[in-house]
This record gives sequence, C-alpha cells and structure tokens, in this order.
Amino acid sequence: MHVFGRTDVGRVRDHNEDSFLVADLTSDNASLQAEVRTHLLGSHGSLFMVADGLGGAAAGEVASELAILTVHAELRAQWGAATERSAEMFARTLKSAAESANSKIFAYAVEHPESRGLGTTATIAGLLGDTLYLAQVGDSRSYLVRNGVAFQITKDQSLMQRLIEAGELTPEEAERSERRNIILQALGPEPTVKIDLTFQKVRRGDTLVLCTDGLSGLVRKDEIAEVLAESNDDLLMACRELIDRANENGGPDNITVIVARFEGDGLFPPEGEESVGHAVFPLPGSTTPATPRMRFGGEGITAPLRRRITGSTPAATVPEPPSTAETPVPAPRPISTRGRSILFLVAGILLVIGALLTVRMFRTGVIHRDKPEPTHPTPADSGVRA
Repeated sequence: MHVFGRTDVGRVRDHNEDSFLVADLTSDNASLQAEVRTHLLGSHGSLFMVADGLGGAAAGEVASELAILTVHAELRAQWGAATERSAEMFARTLKSAAESANSKIFAYAVEHPESRGLGTTATIAGLLGDTLYLAQVGDSRSYLVRNGVAFQITKDQSLMQRLIEAGELTPEEAERSERRNIILQALGPEPTVKIDLTFQKVRRGDTLVLCTDGLSGLVRKDEIAEVLAESNDDLLMACRELIDRANENGGPDNITVIVARFEGDGLFPPEGEESVGHAVFPLPGSTTPATPRMRFGGEGITAPLRRRITGSTPAATVPEPPSTAETPVPAPRPISTRGRSILFLVAGILLVIGALLTVRMFRTGVIHRDKPEPTHPTPADSGVRA
C-alpha cells in the first residue's frame, strides 16, 4: 500500500476546519512517516478518514479534529483488543466509532454553549483483506479509480442527492445549483446520527481517493482520474496537483485529499465485469434509523445544514423536496345550465343591495372622501408588526 494525504486552507477561508487521518492499525501508527506511506496490509487493516468541520465561529475545526481522534481511539480500543476478527466485526466497529464521535461532539457543544451548532462531515474508509468498508456522514466523498476511470463509491447525504434520487434534478443541474452546499446530516448537531455503511472489493492497481467538498465541488472525478494517471504513481505530486486545481478554480473552501494505491500479489487483478460503486453493507442485527426528514426551521440533522462559503454558517430553512408520488385529484363536476342561471340571479341581487347600501352610507356621512389623514403614525407606519 502506498498512501499520502494533504490539506490546504484554500483561497477564501482564514483558517482550516478540515482534518484527516492515515493509520496502519496493525503497527498502531497514525502518521505519514515513511513506514506508513508505504506499508504491507496487516491483520488489523488500515484506516483512512477525512472530516470537514462545520460551524465557522462555532469551531468547526474542533469538531473535525474531535471526530478524527475519537474514531481512531475507538478502533484501537475495540478492534485492537478484539480476540476474534471478522469482516462483520470490522464494519460494526467503524460504524460504532462514528457514532461515538457524534456523541463526543454533541456533548462538547452542550458543555460549550458558544460552540452550539458545530459539526463535521466524516468519510471513514477501513481496508481489511481485499475489501474496503466505509462509514459515511455528510458530503465528503470517496472515489475508487480503476483502469483509469474514477467511480464515486460513497453517496452524499445532501439535498442535491435527495433531489437527484427523486428525479427532480439531473447530476449536471445539481452541480450548478445554488443549494448544492446544503447537507442533511453531520456528526455533532444531534445526539443520534444515521451512518451510511458500505463496502467495495479492491483489485490490484486500484487507487482510493478520499476528499472534502473543497475538492469534489471544484474538480470532477474525470479530472481526478486524469491527475492520477499523469502523476506516475507519485502520490505526493498527485495530492499537490489536485489541491492546485481546486485553488485555480477559486478555492472557496478548505481542501483535503488522501490518495491510497493498492498493489501486491495478495490482490486479484481487476476483471471487466466487476461492479464499482455504492453498495450497502448488510450488517446483521442492526436497526437503521429512519432517514431524517427536512422541515422548516429547527436545528441539527432534522433541518438541513448549509455550508458557509464566506462568513458564518447559518442553518438553512428549506422545504422538504417534493414527493414524486402524486395524489389523484377528482375532476370538477360541470355546472348545469340551471345552476348558471341561479348564480347570475344571485349575483345581480347582491350588486343591487351593494349599490343601495353605498348610497345610504353617503347620505348618512359614514364615508367622507375629503376626511383629512391622521397626523399621528399608525402601527404600520411606525414599523410595529404583530
């Protein structure tokens, strides 16, 4: 395994709220030292994670760093001490670690009211044997590049993704939408969170790319594959080039990327008919909470979270995406000729009564066209509103 990671503040932000982690879980080494940048996959596997802090003044960088530290600590405690290891246990531990990170960040916000509303996205990828297991919250992404083609293997927990799935927008329209920075979940804003747990078989020569939306929002997956092809397996140069491209496109957000390339005889070569993409890992005995619904107002994951482009990070107030199911509406019954005659008669009587009342009001002085305007302000004039 060859791996490298890099983060950059971008060209607009004044500080970096992203965090990332690369760890060899077998040697218990979380760093980018030489022995981790190129290492053999051990019995405990390897871990990669990116986190994009949300909150601005509410300390998004605290949330992303707390997520990184908690996930790593939980894996060391649970997975490192396990006497029996299996794919199911590894996937369950990744999910549990993400849930623990959510609880830690939420508790931090409770203890620090000035940080209320802070949170972070999280894309956690663990490699065990020949399989990647991914725990996803928010819209940071994971791509797998195989034979020069990049495939997105995570699914954004975002408003745009929901609208694409509902058939309301095409992916191209979503990329141009002003609402593309609205996410539906993050670690921290609420005491519970829905973890998207997926898996992907890897093959010899595959490259994994984890990144925050500071990269994926500005550099398309085809460009990512192109940069990797041009880097000639120099992952440091690949990370630098990807970040440079994001900055050349404006760099409005922090940019973080991890690139890991898998080699060796322990992996099968890729086969043409193998599928690559988002595949849910069926965790036995797990109860998946319902997907959070959007509503007006509110806080946390029950309302969308809007990333900040500049300034603070307000909670978005967005209506729930329109449902694709339509309730049949009965056609109106036609009005008969007799019914129309009765309507015209009633309307004529009402007009006559209205005219008589108007004449009477003029004669009794109720309406005065020449009445002077009041000199004191009315409630509407004074700006007071109910």
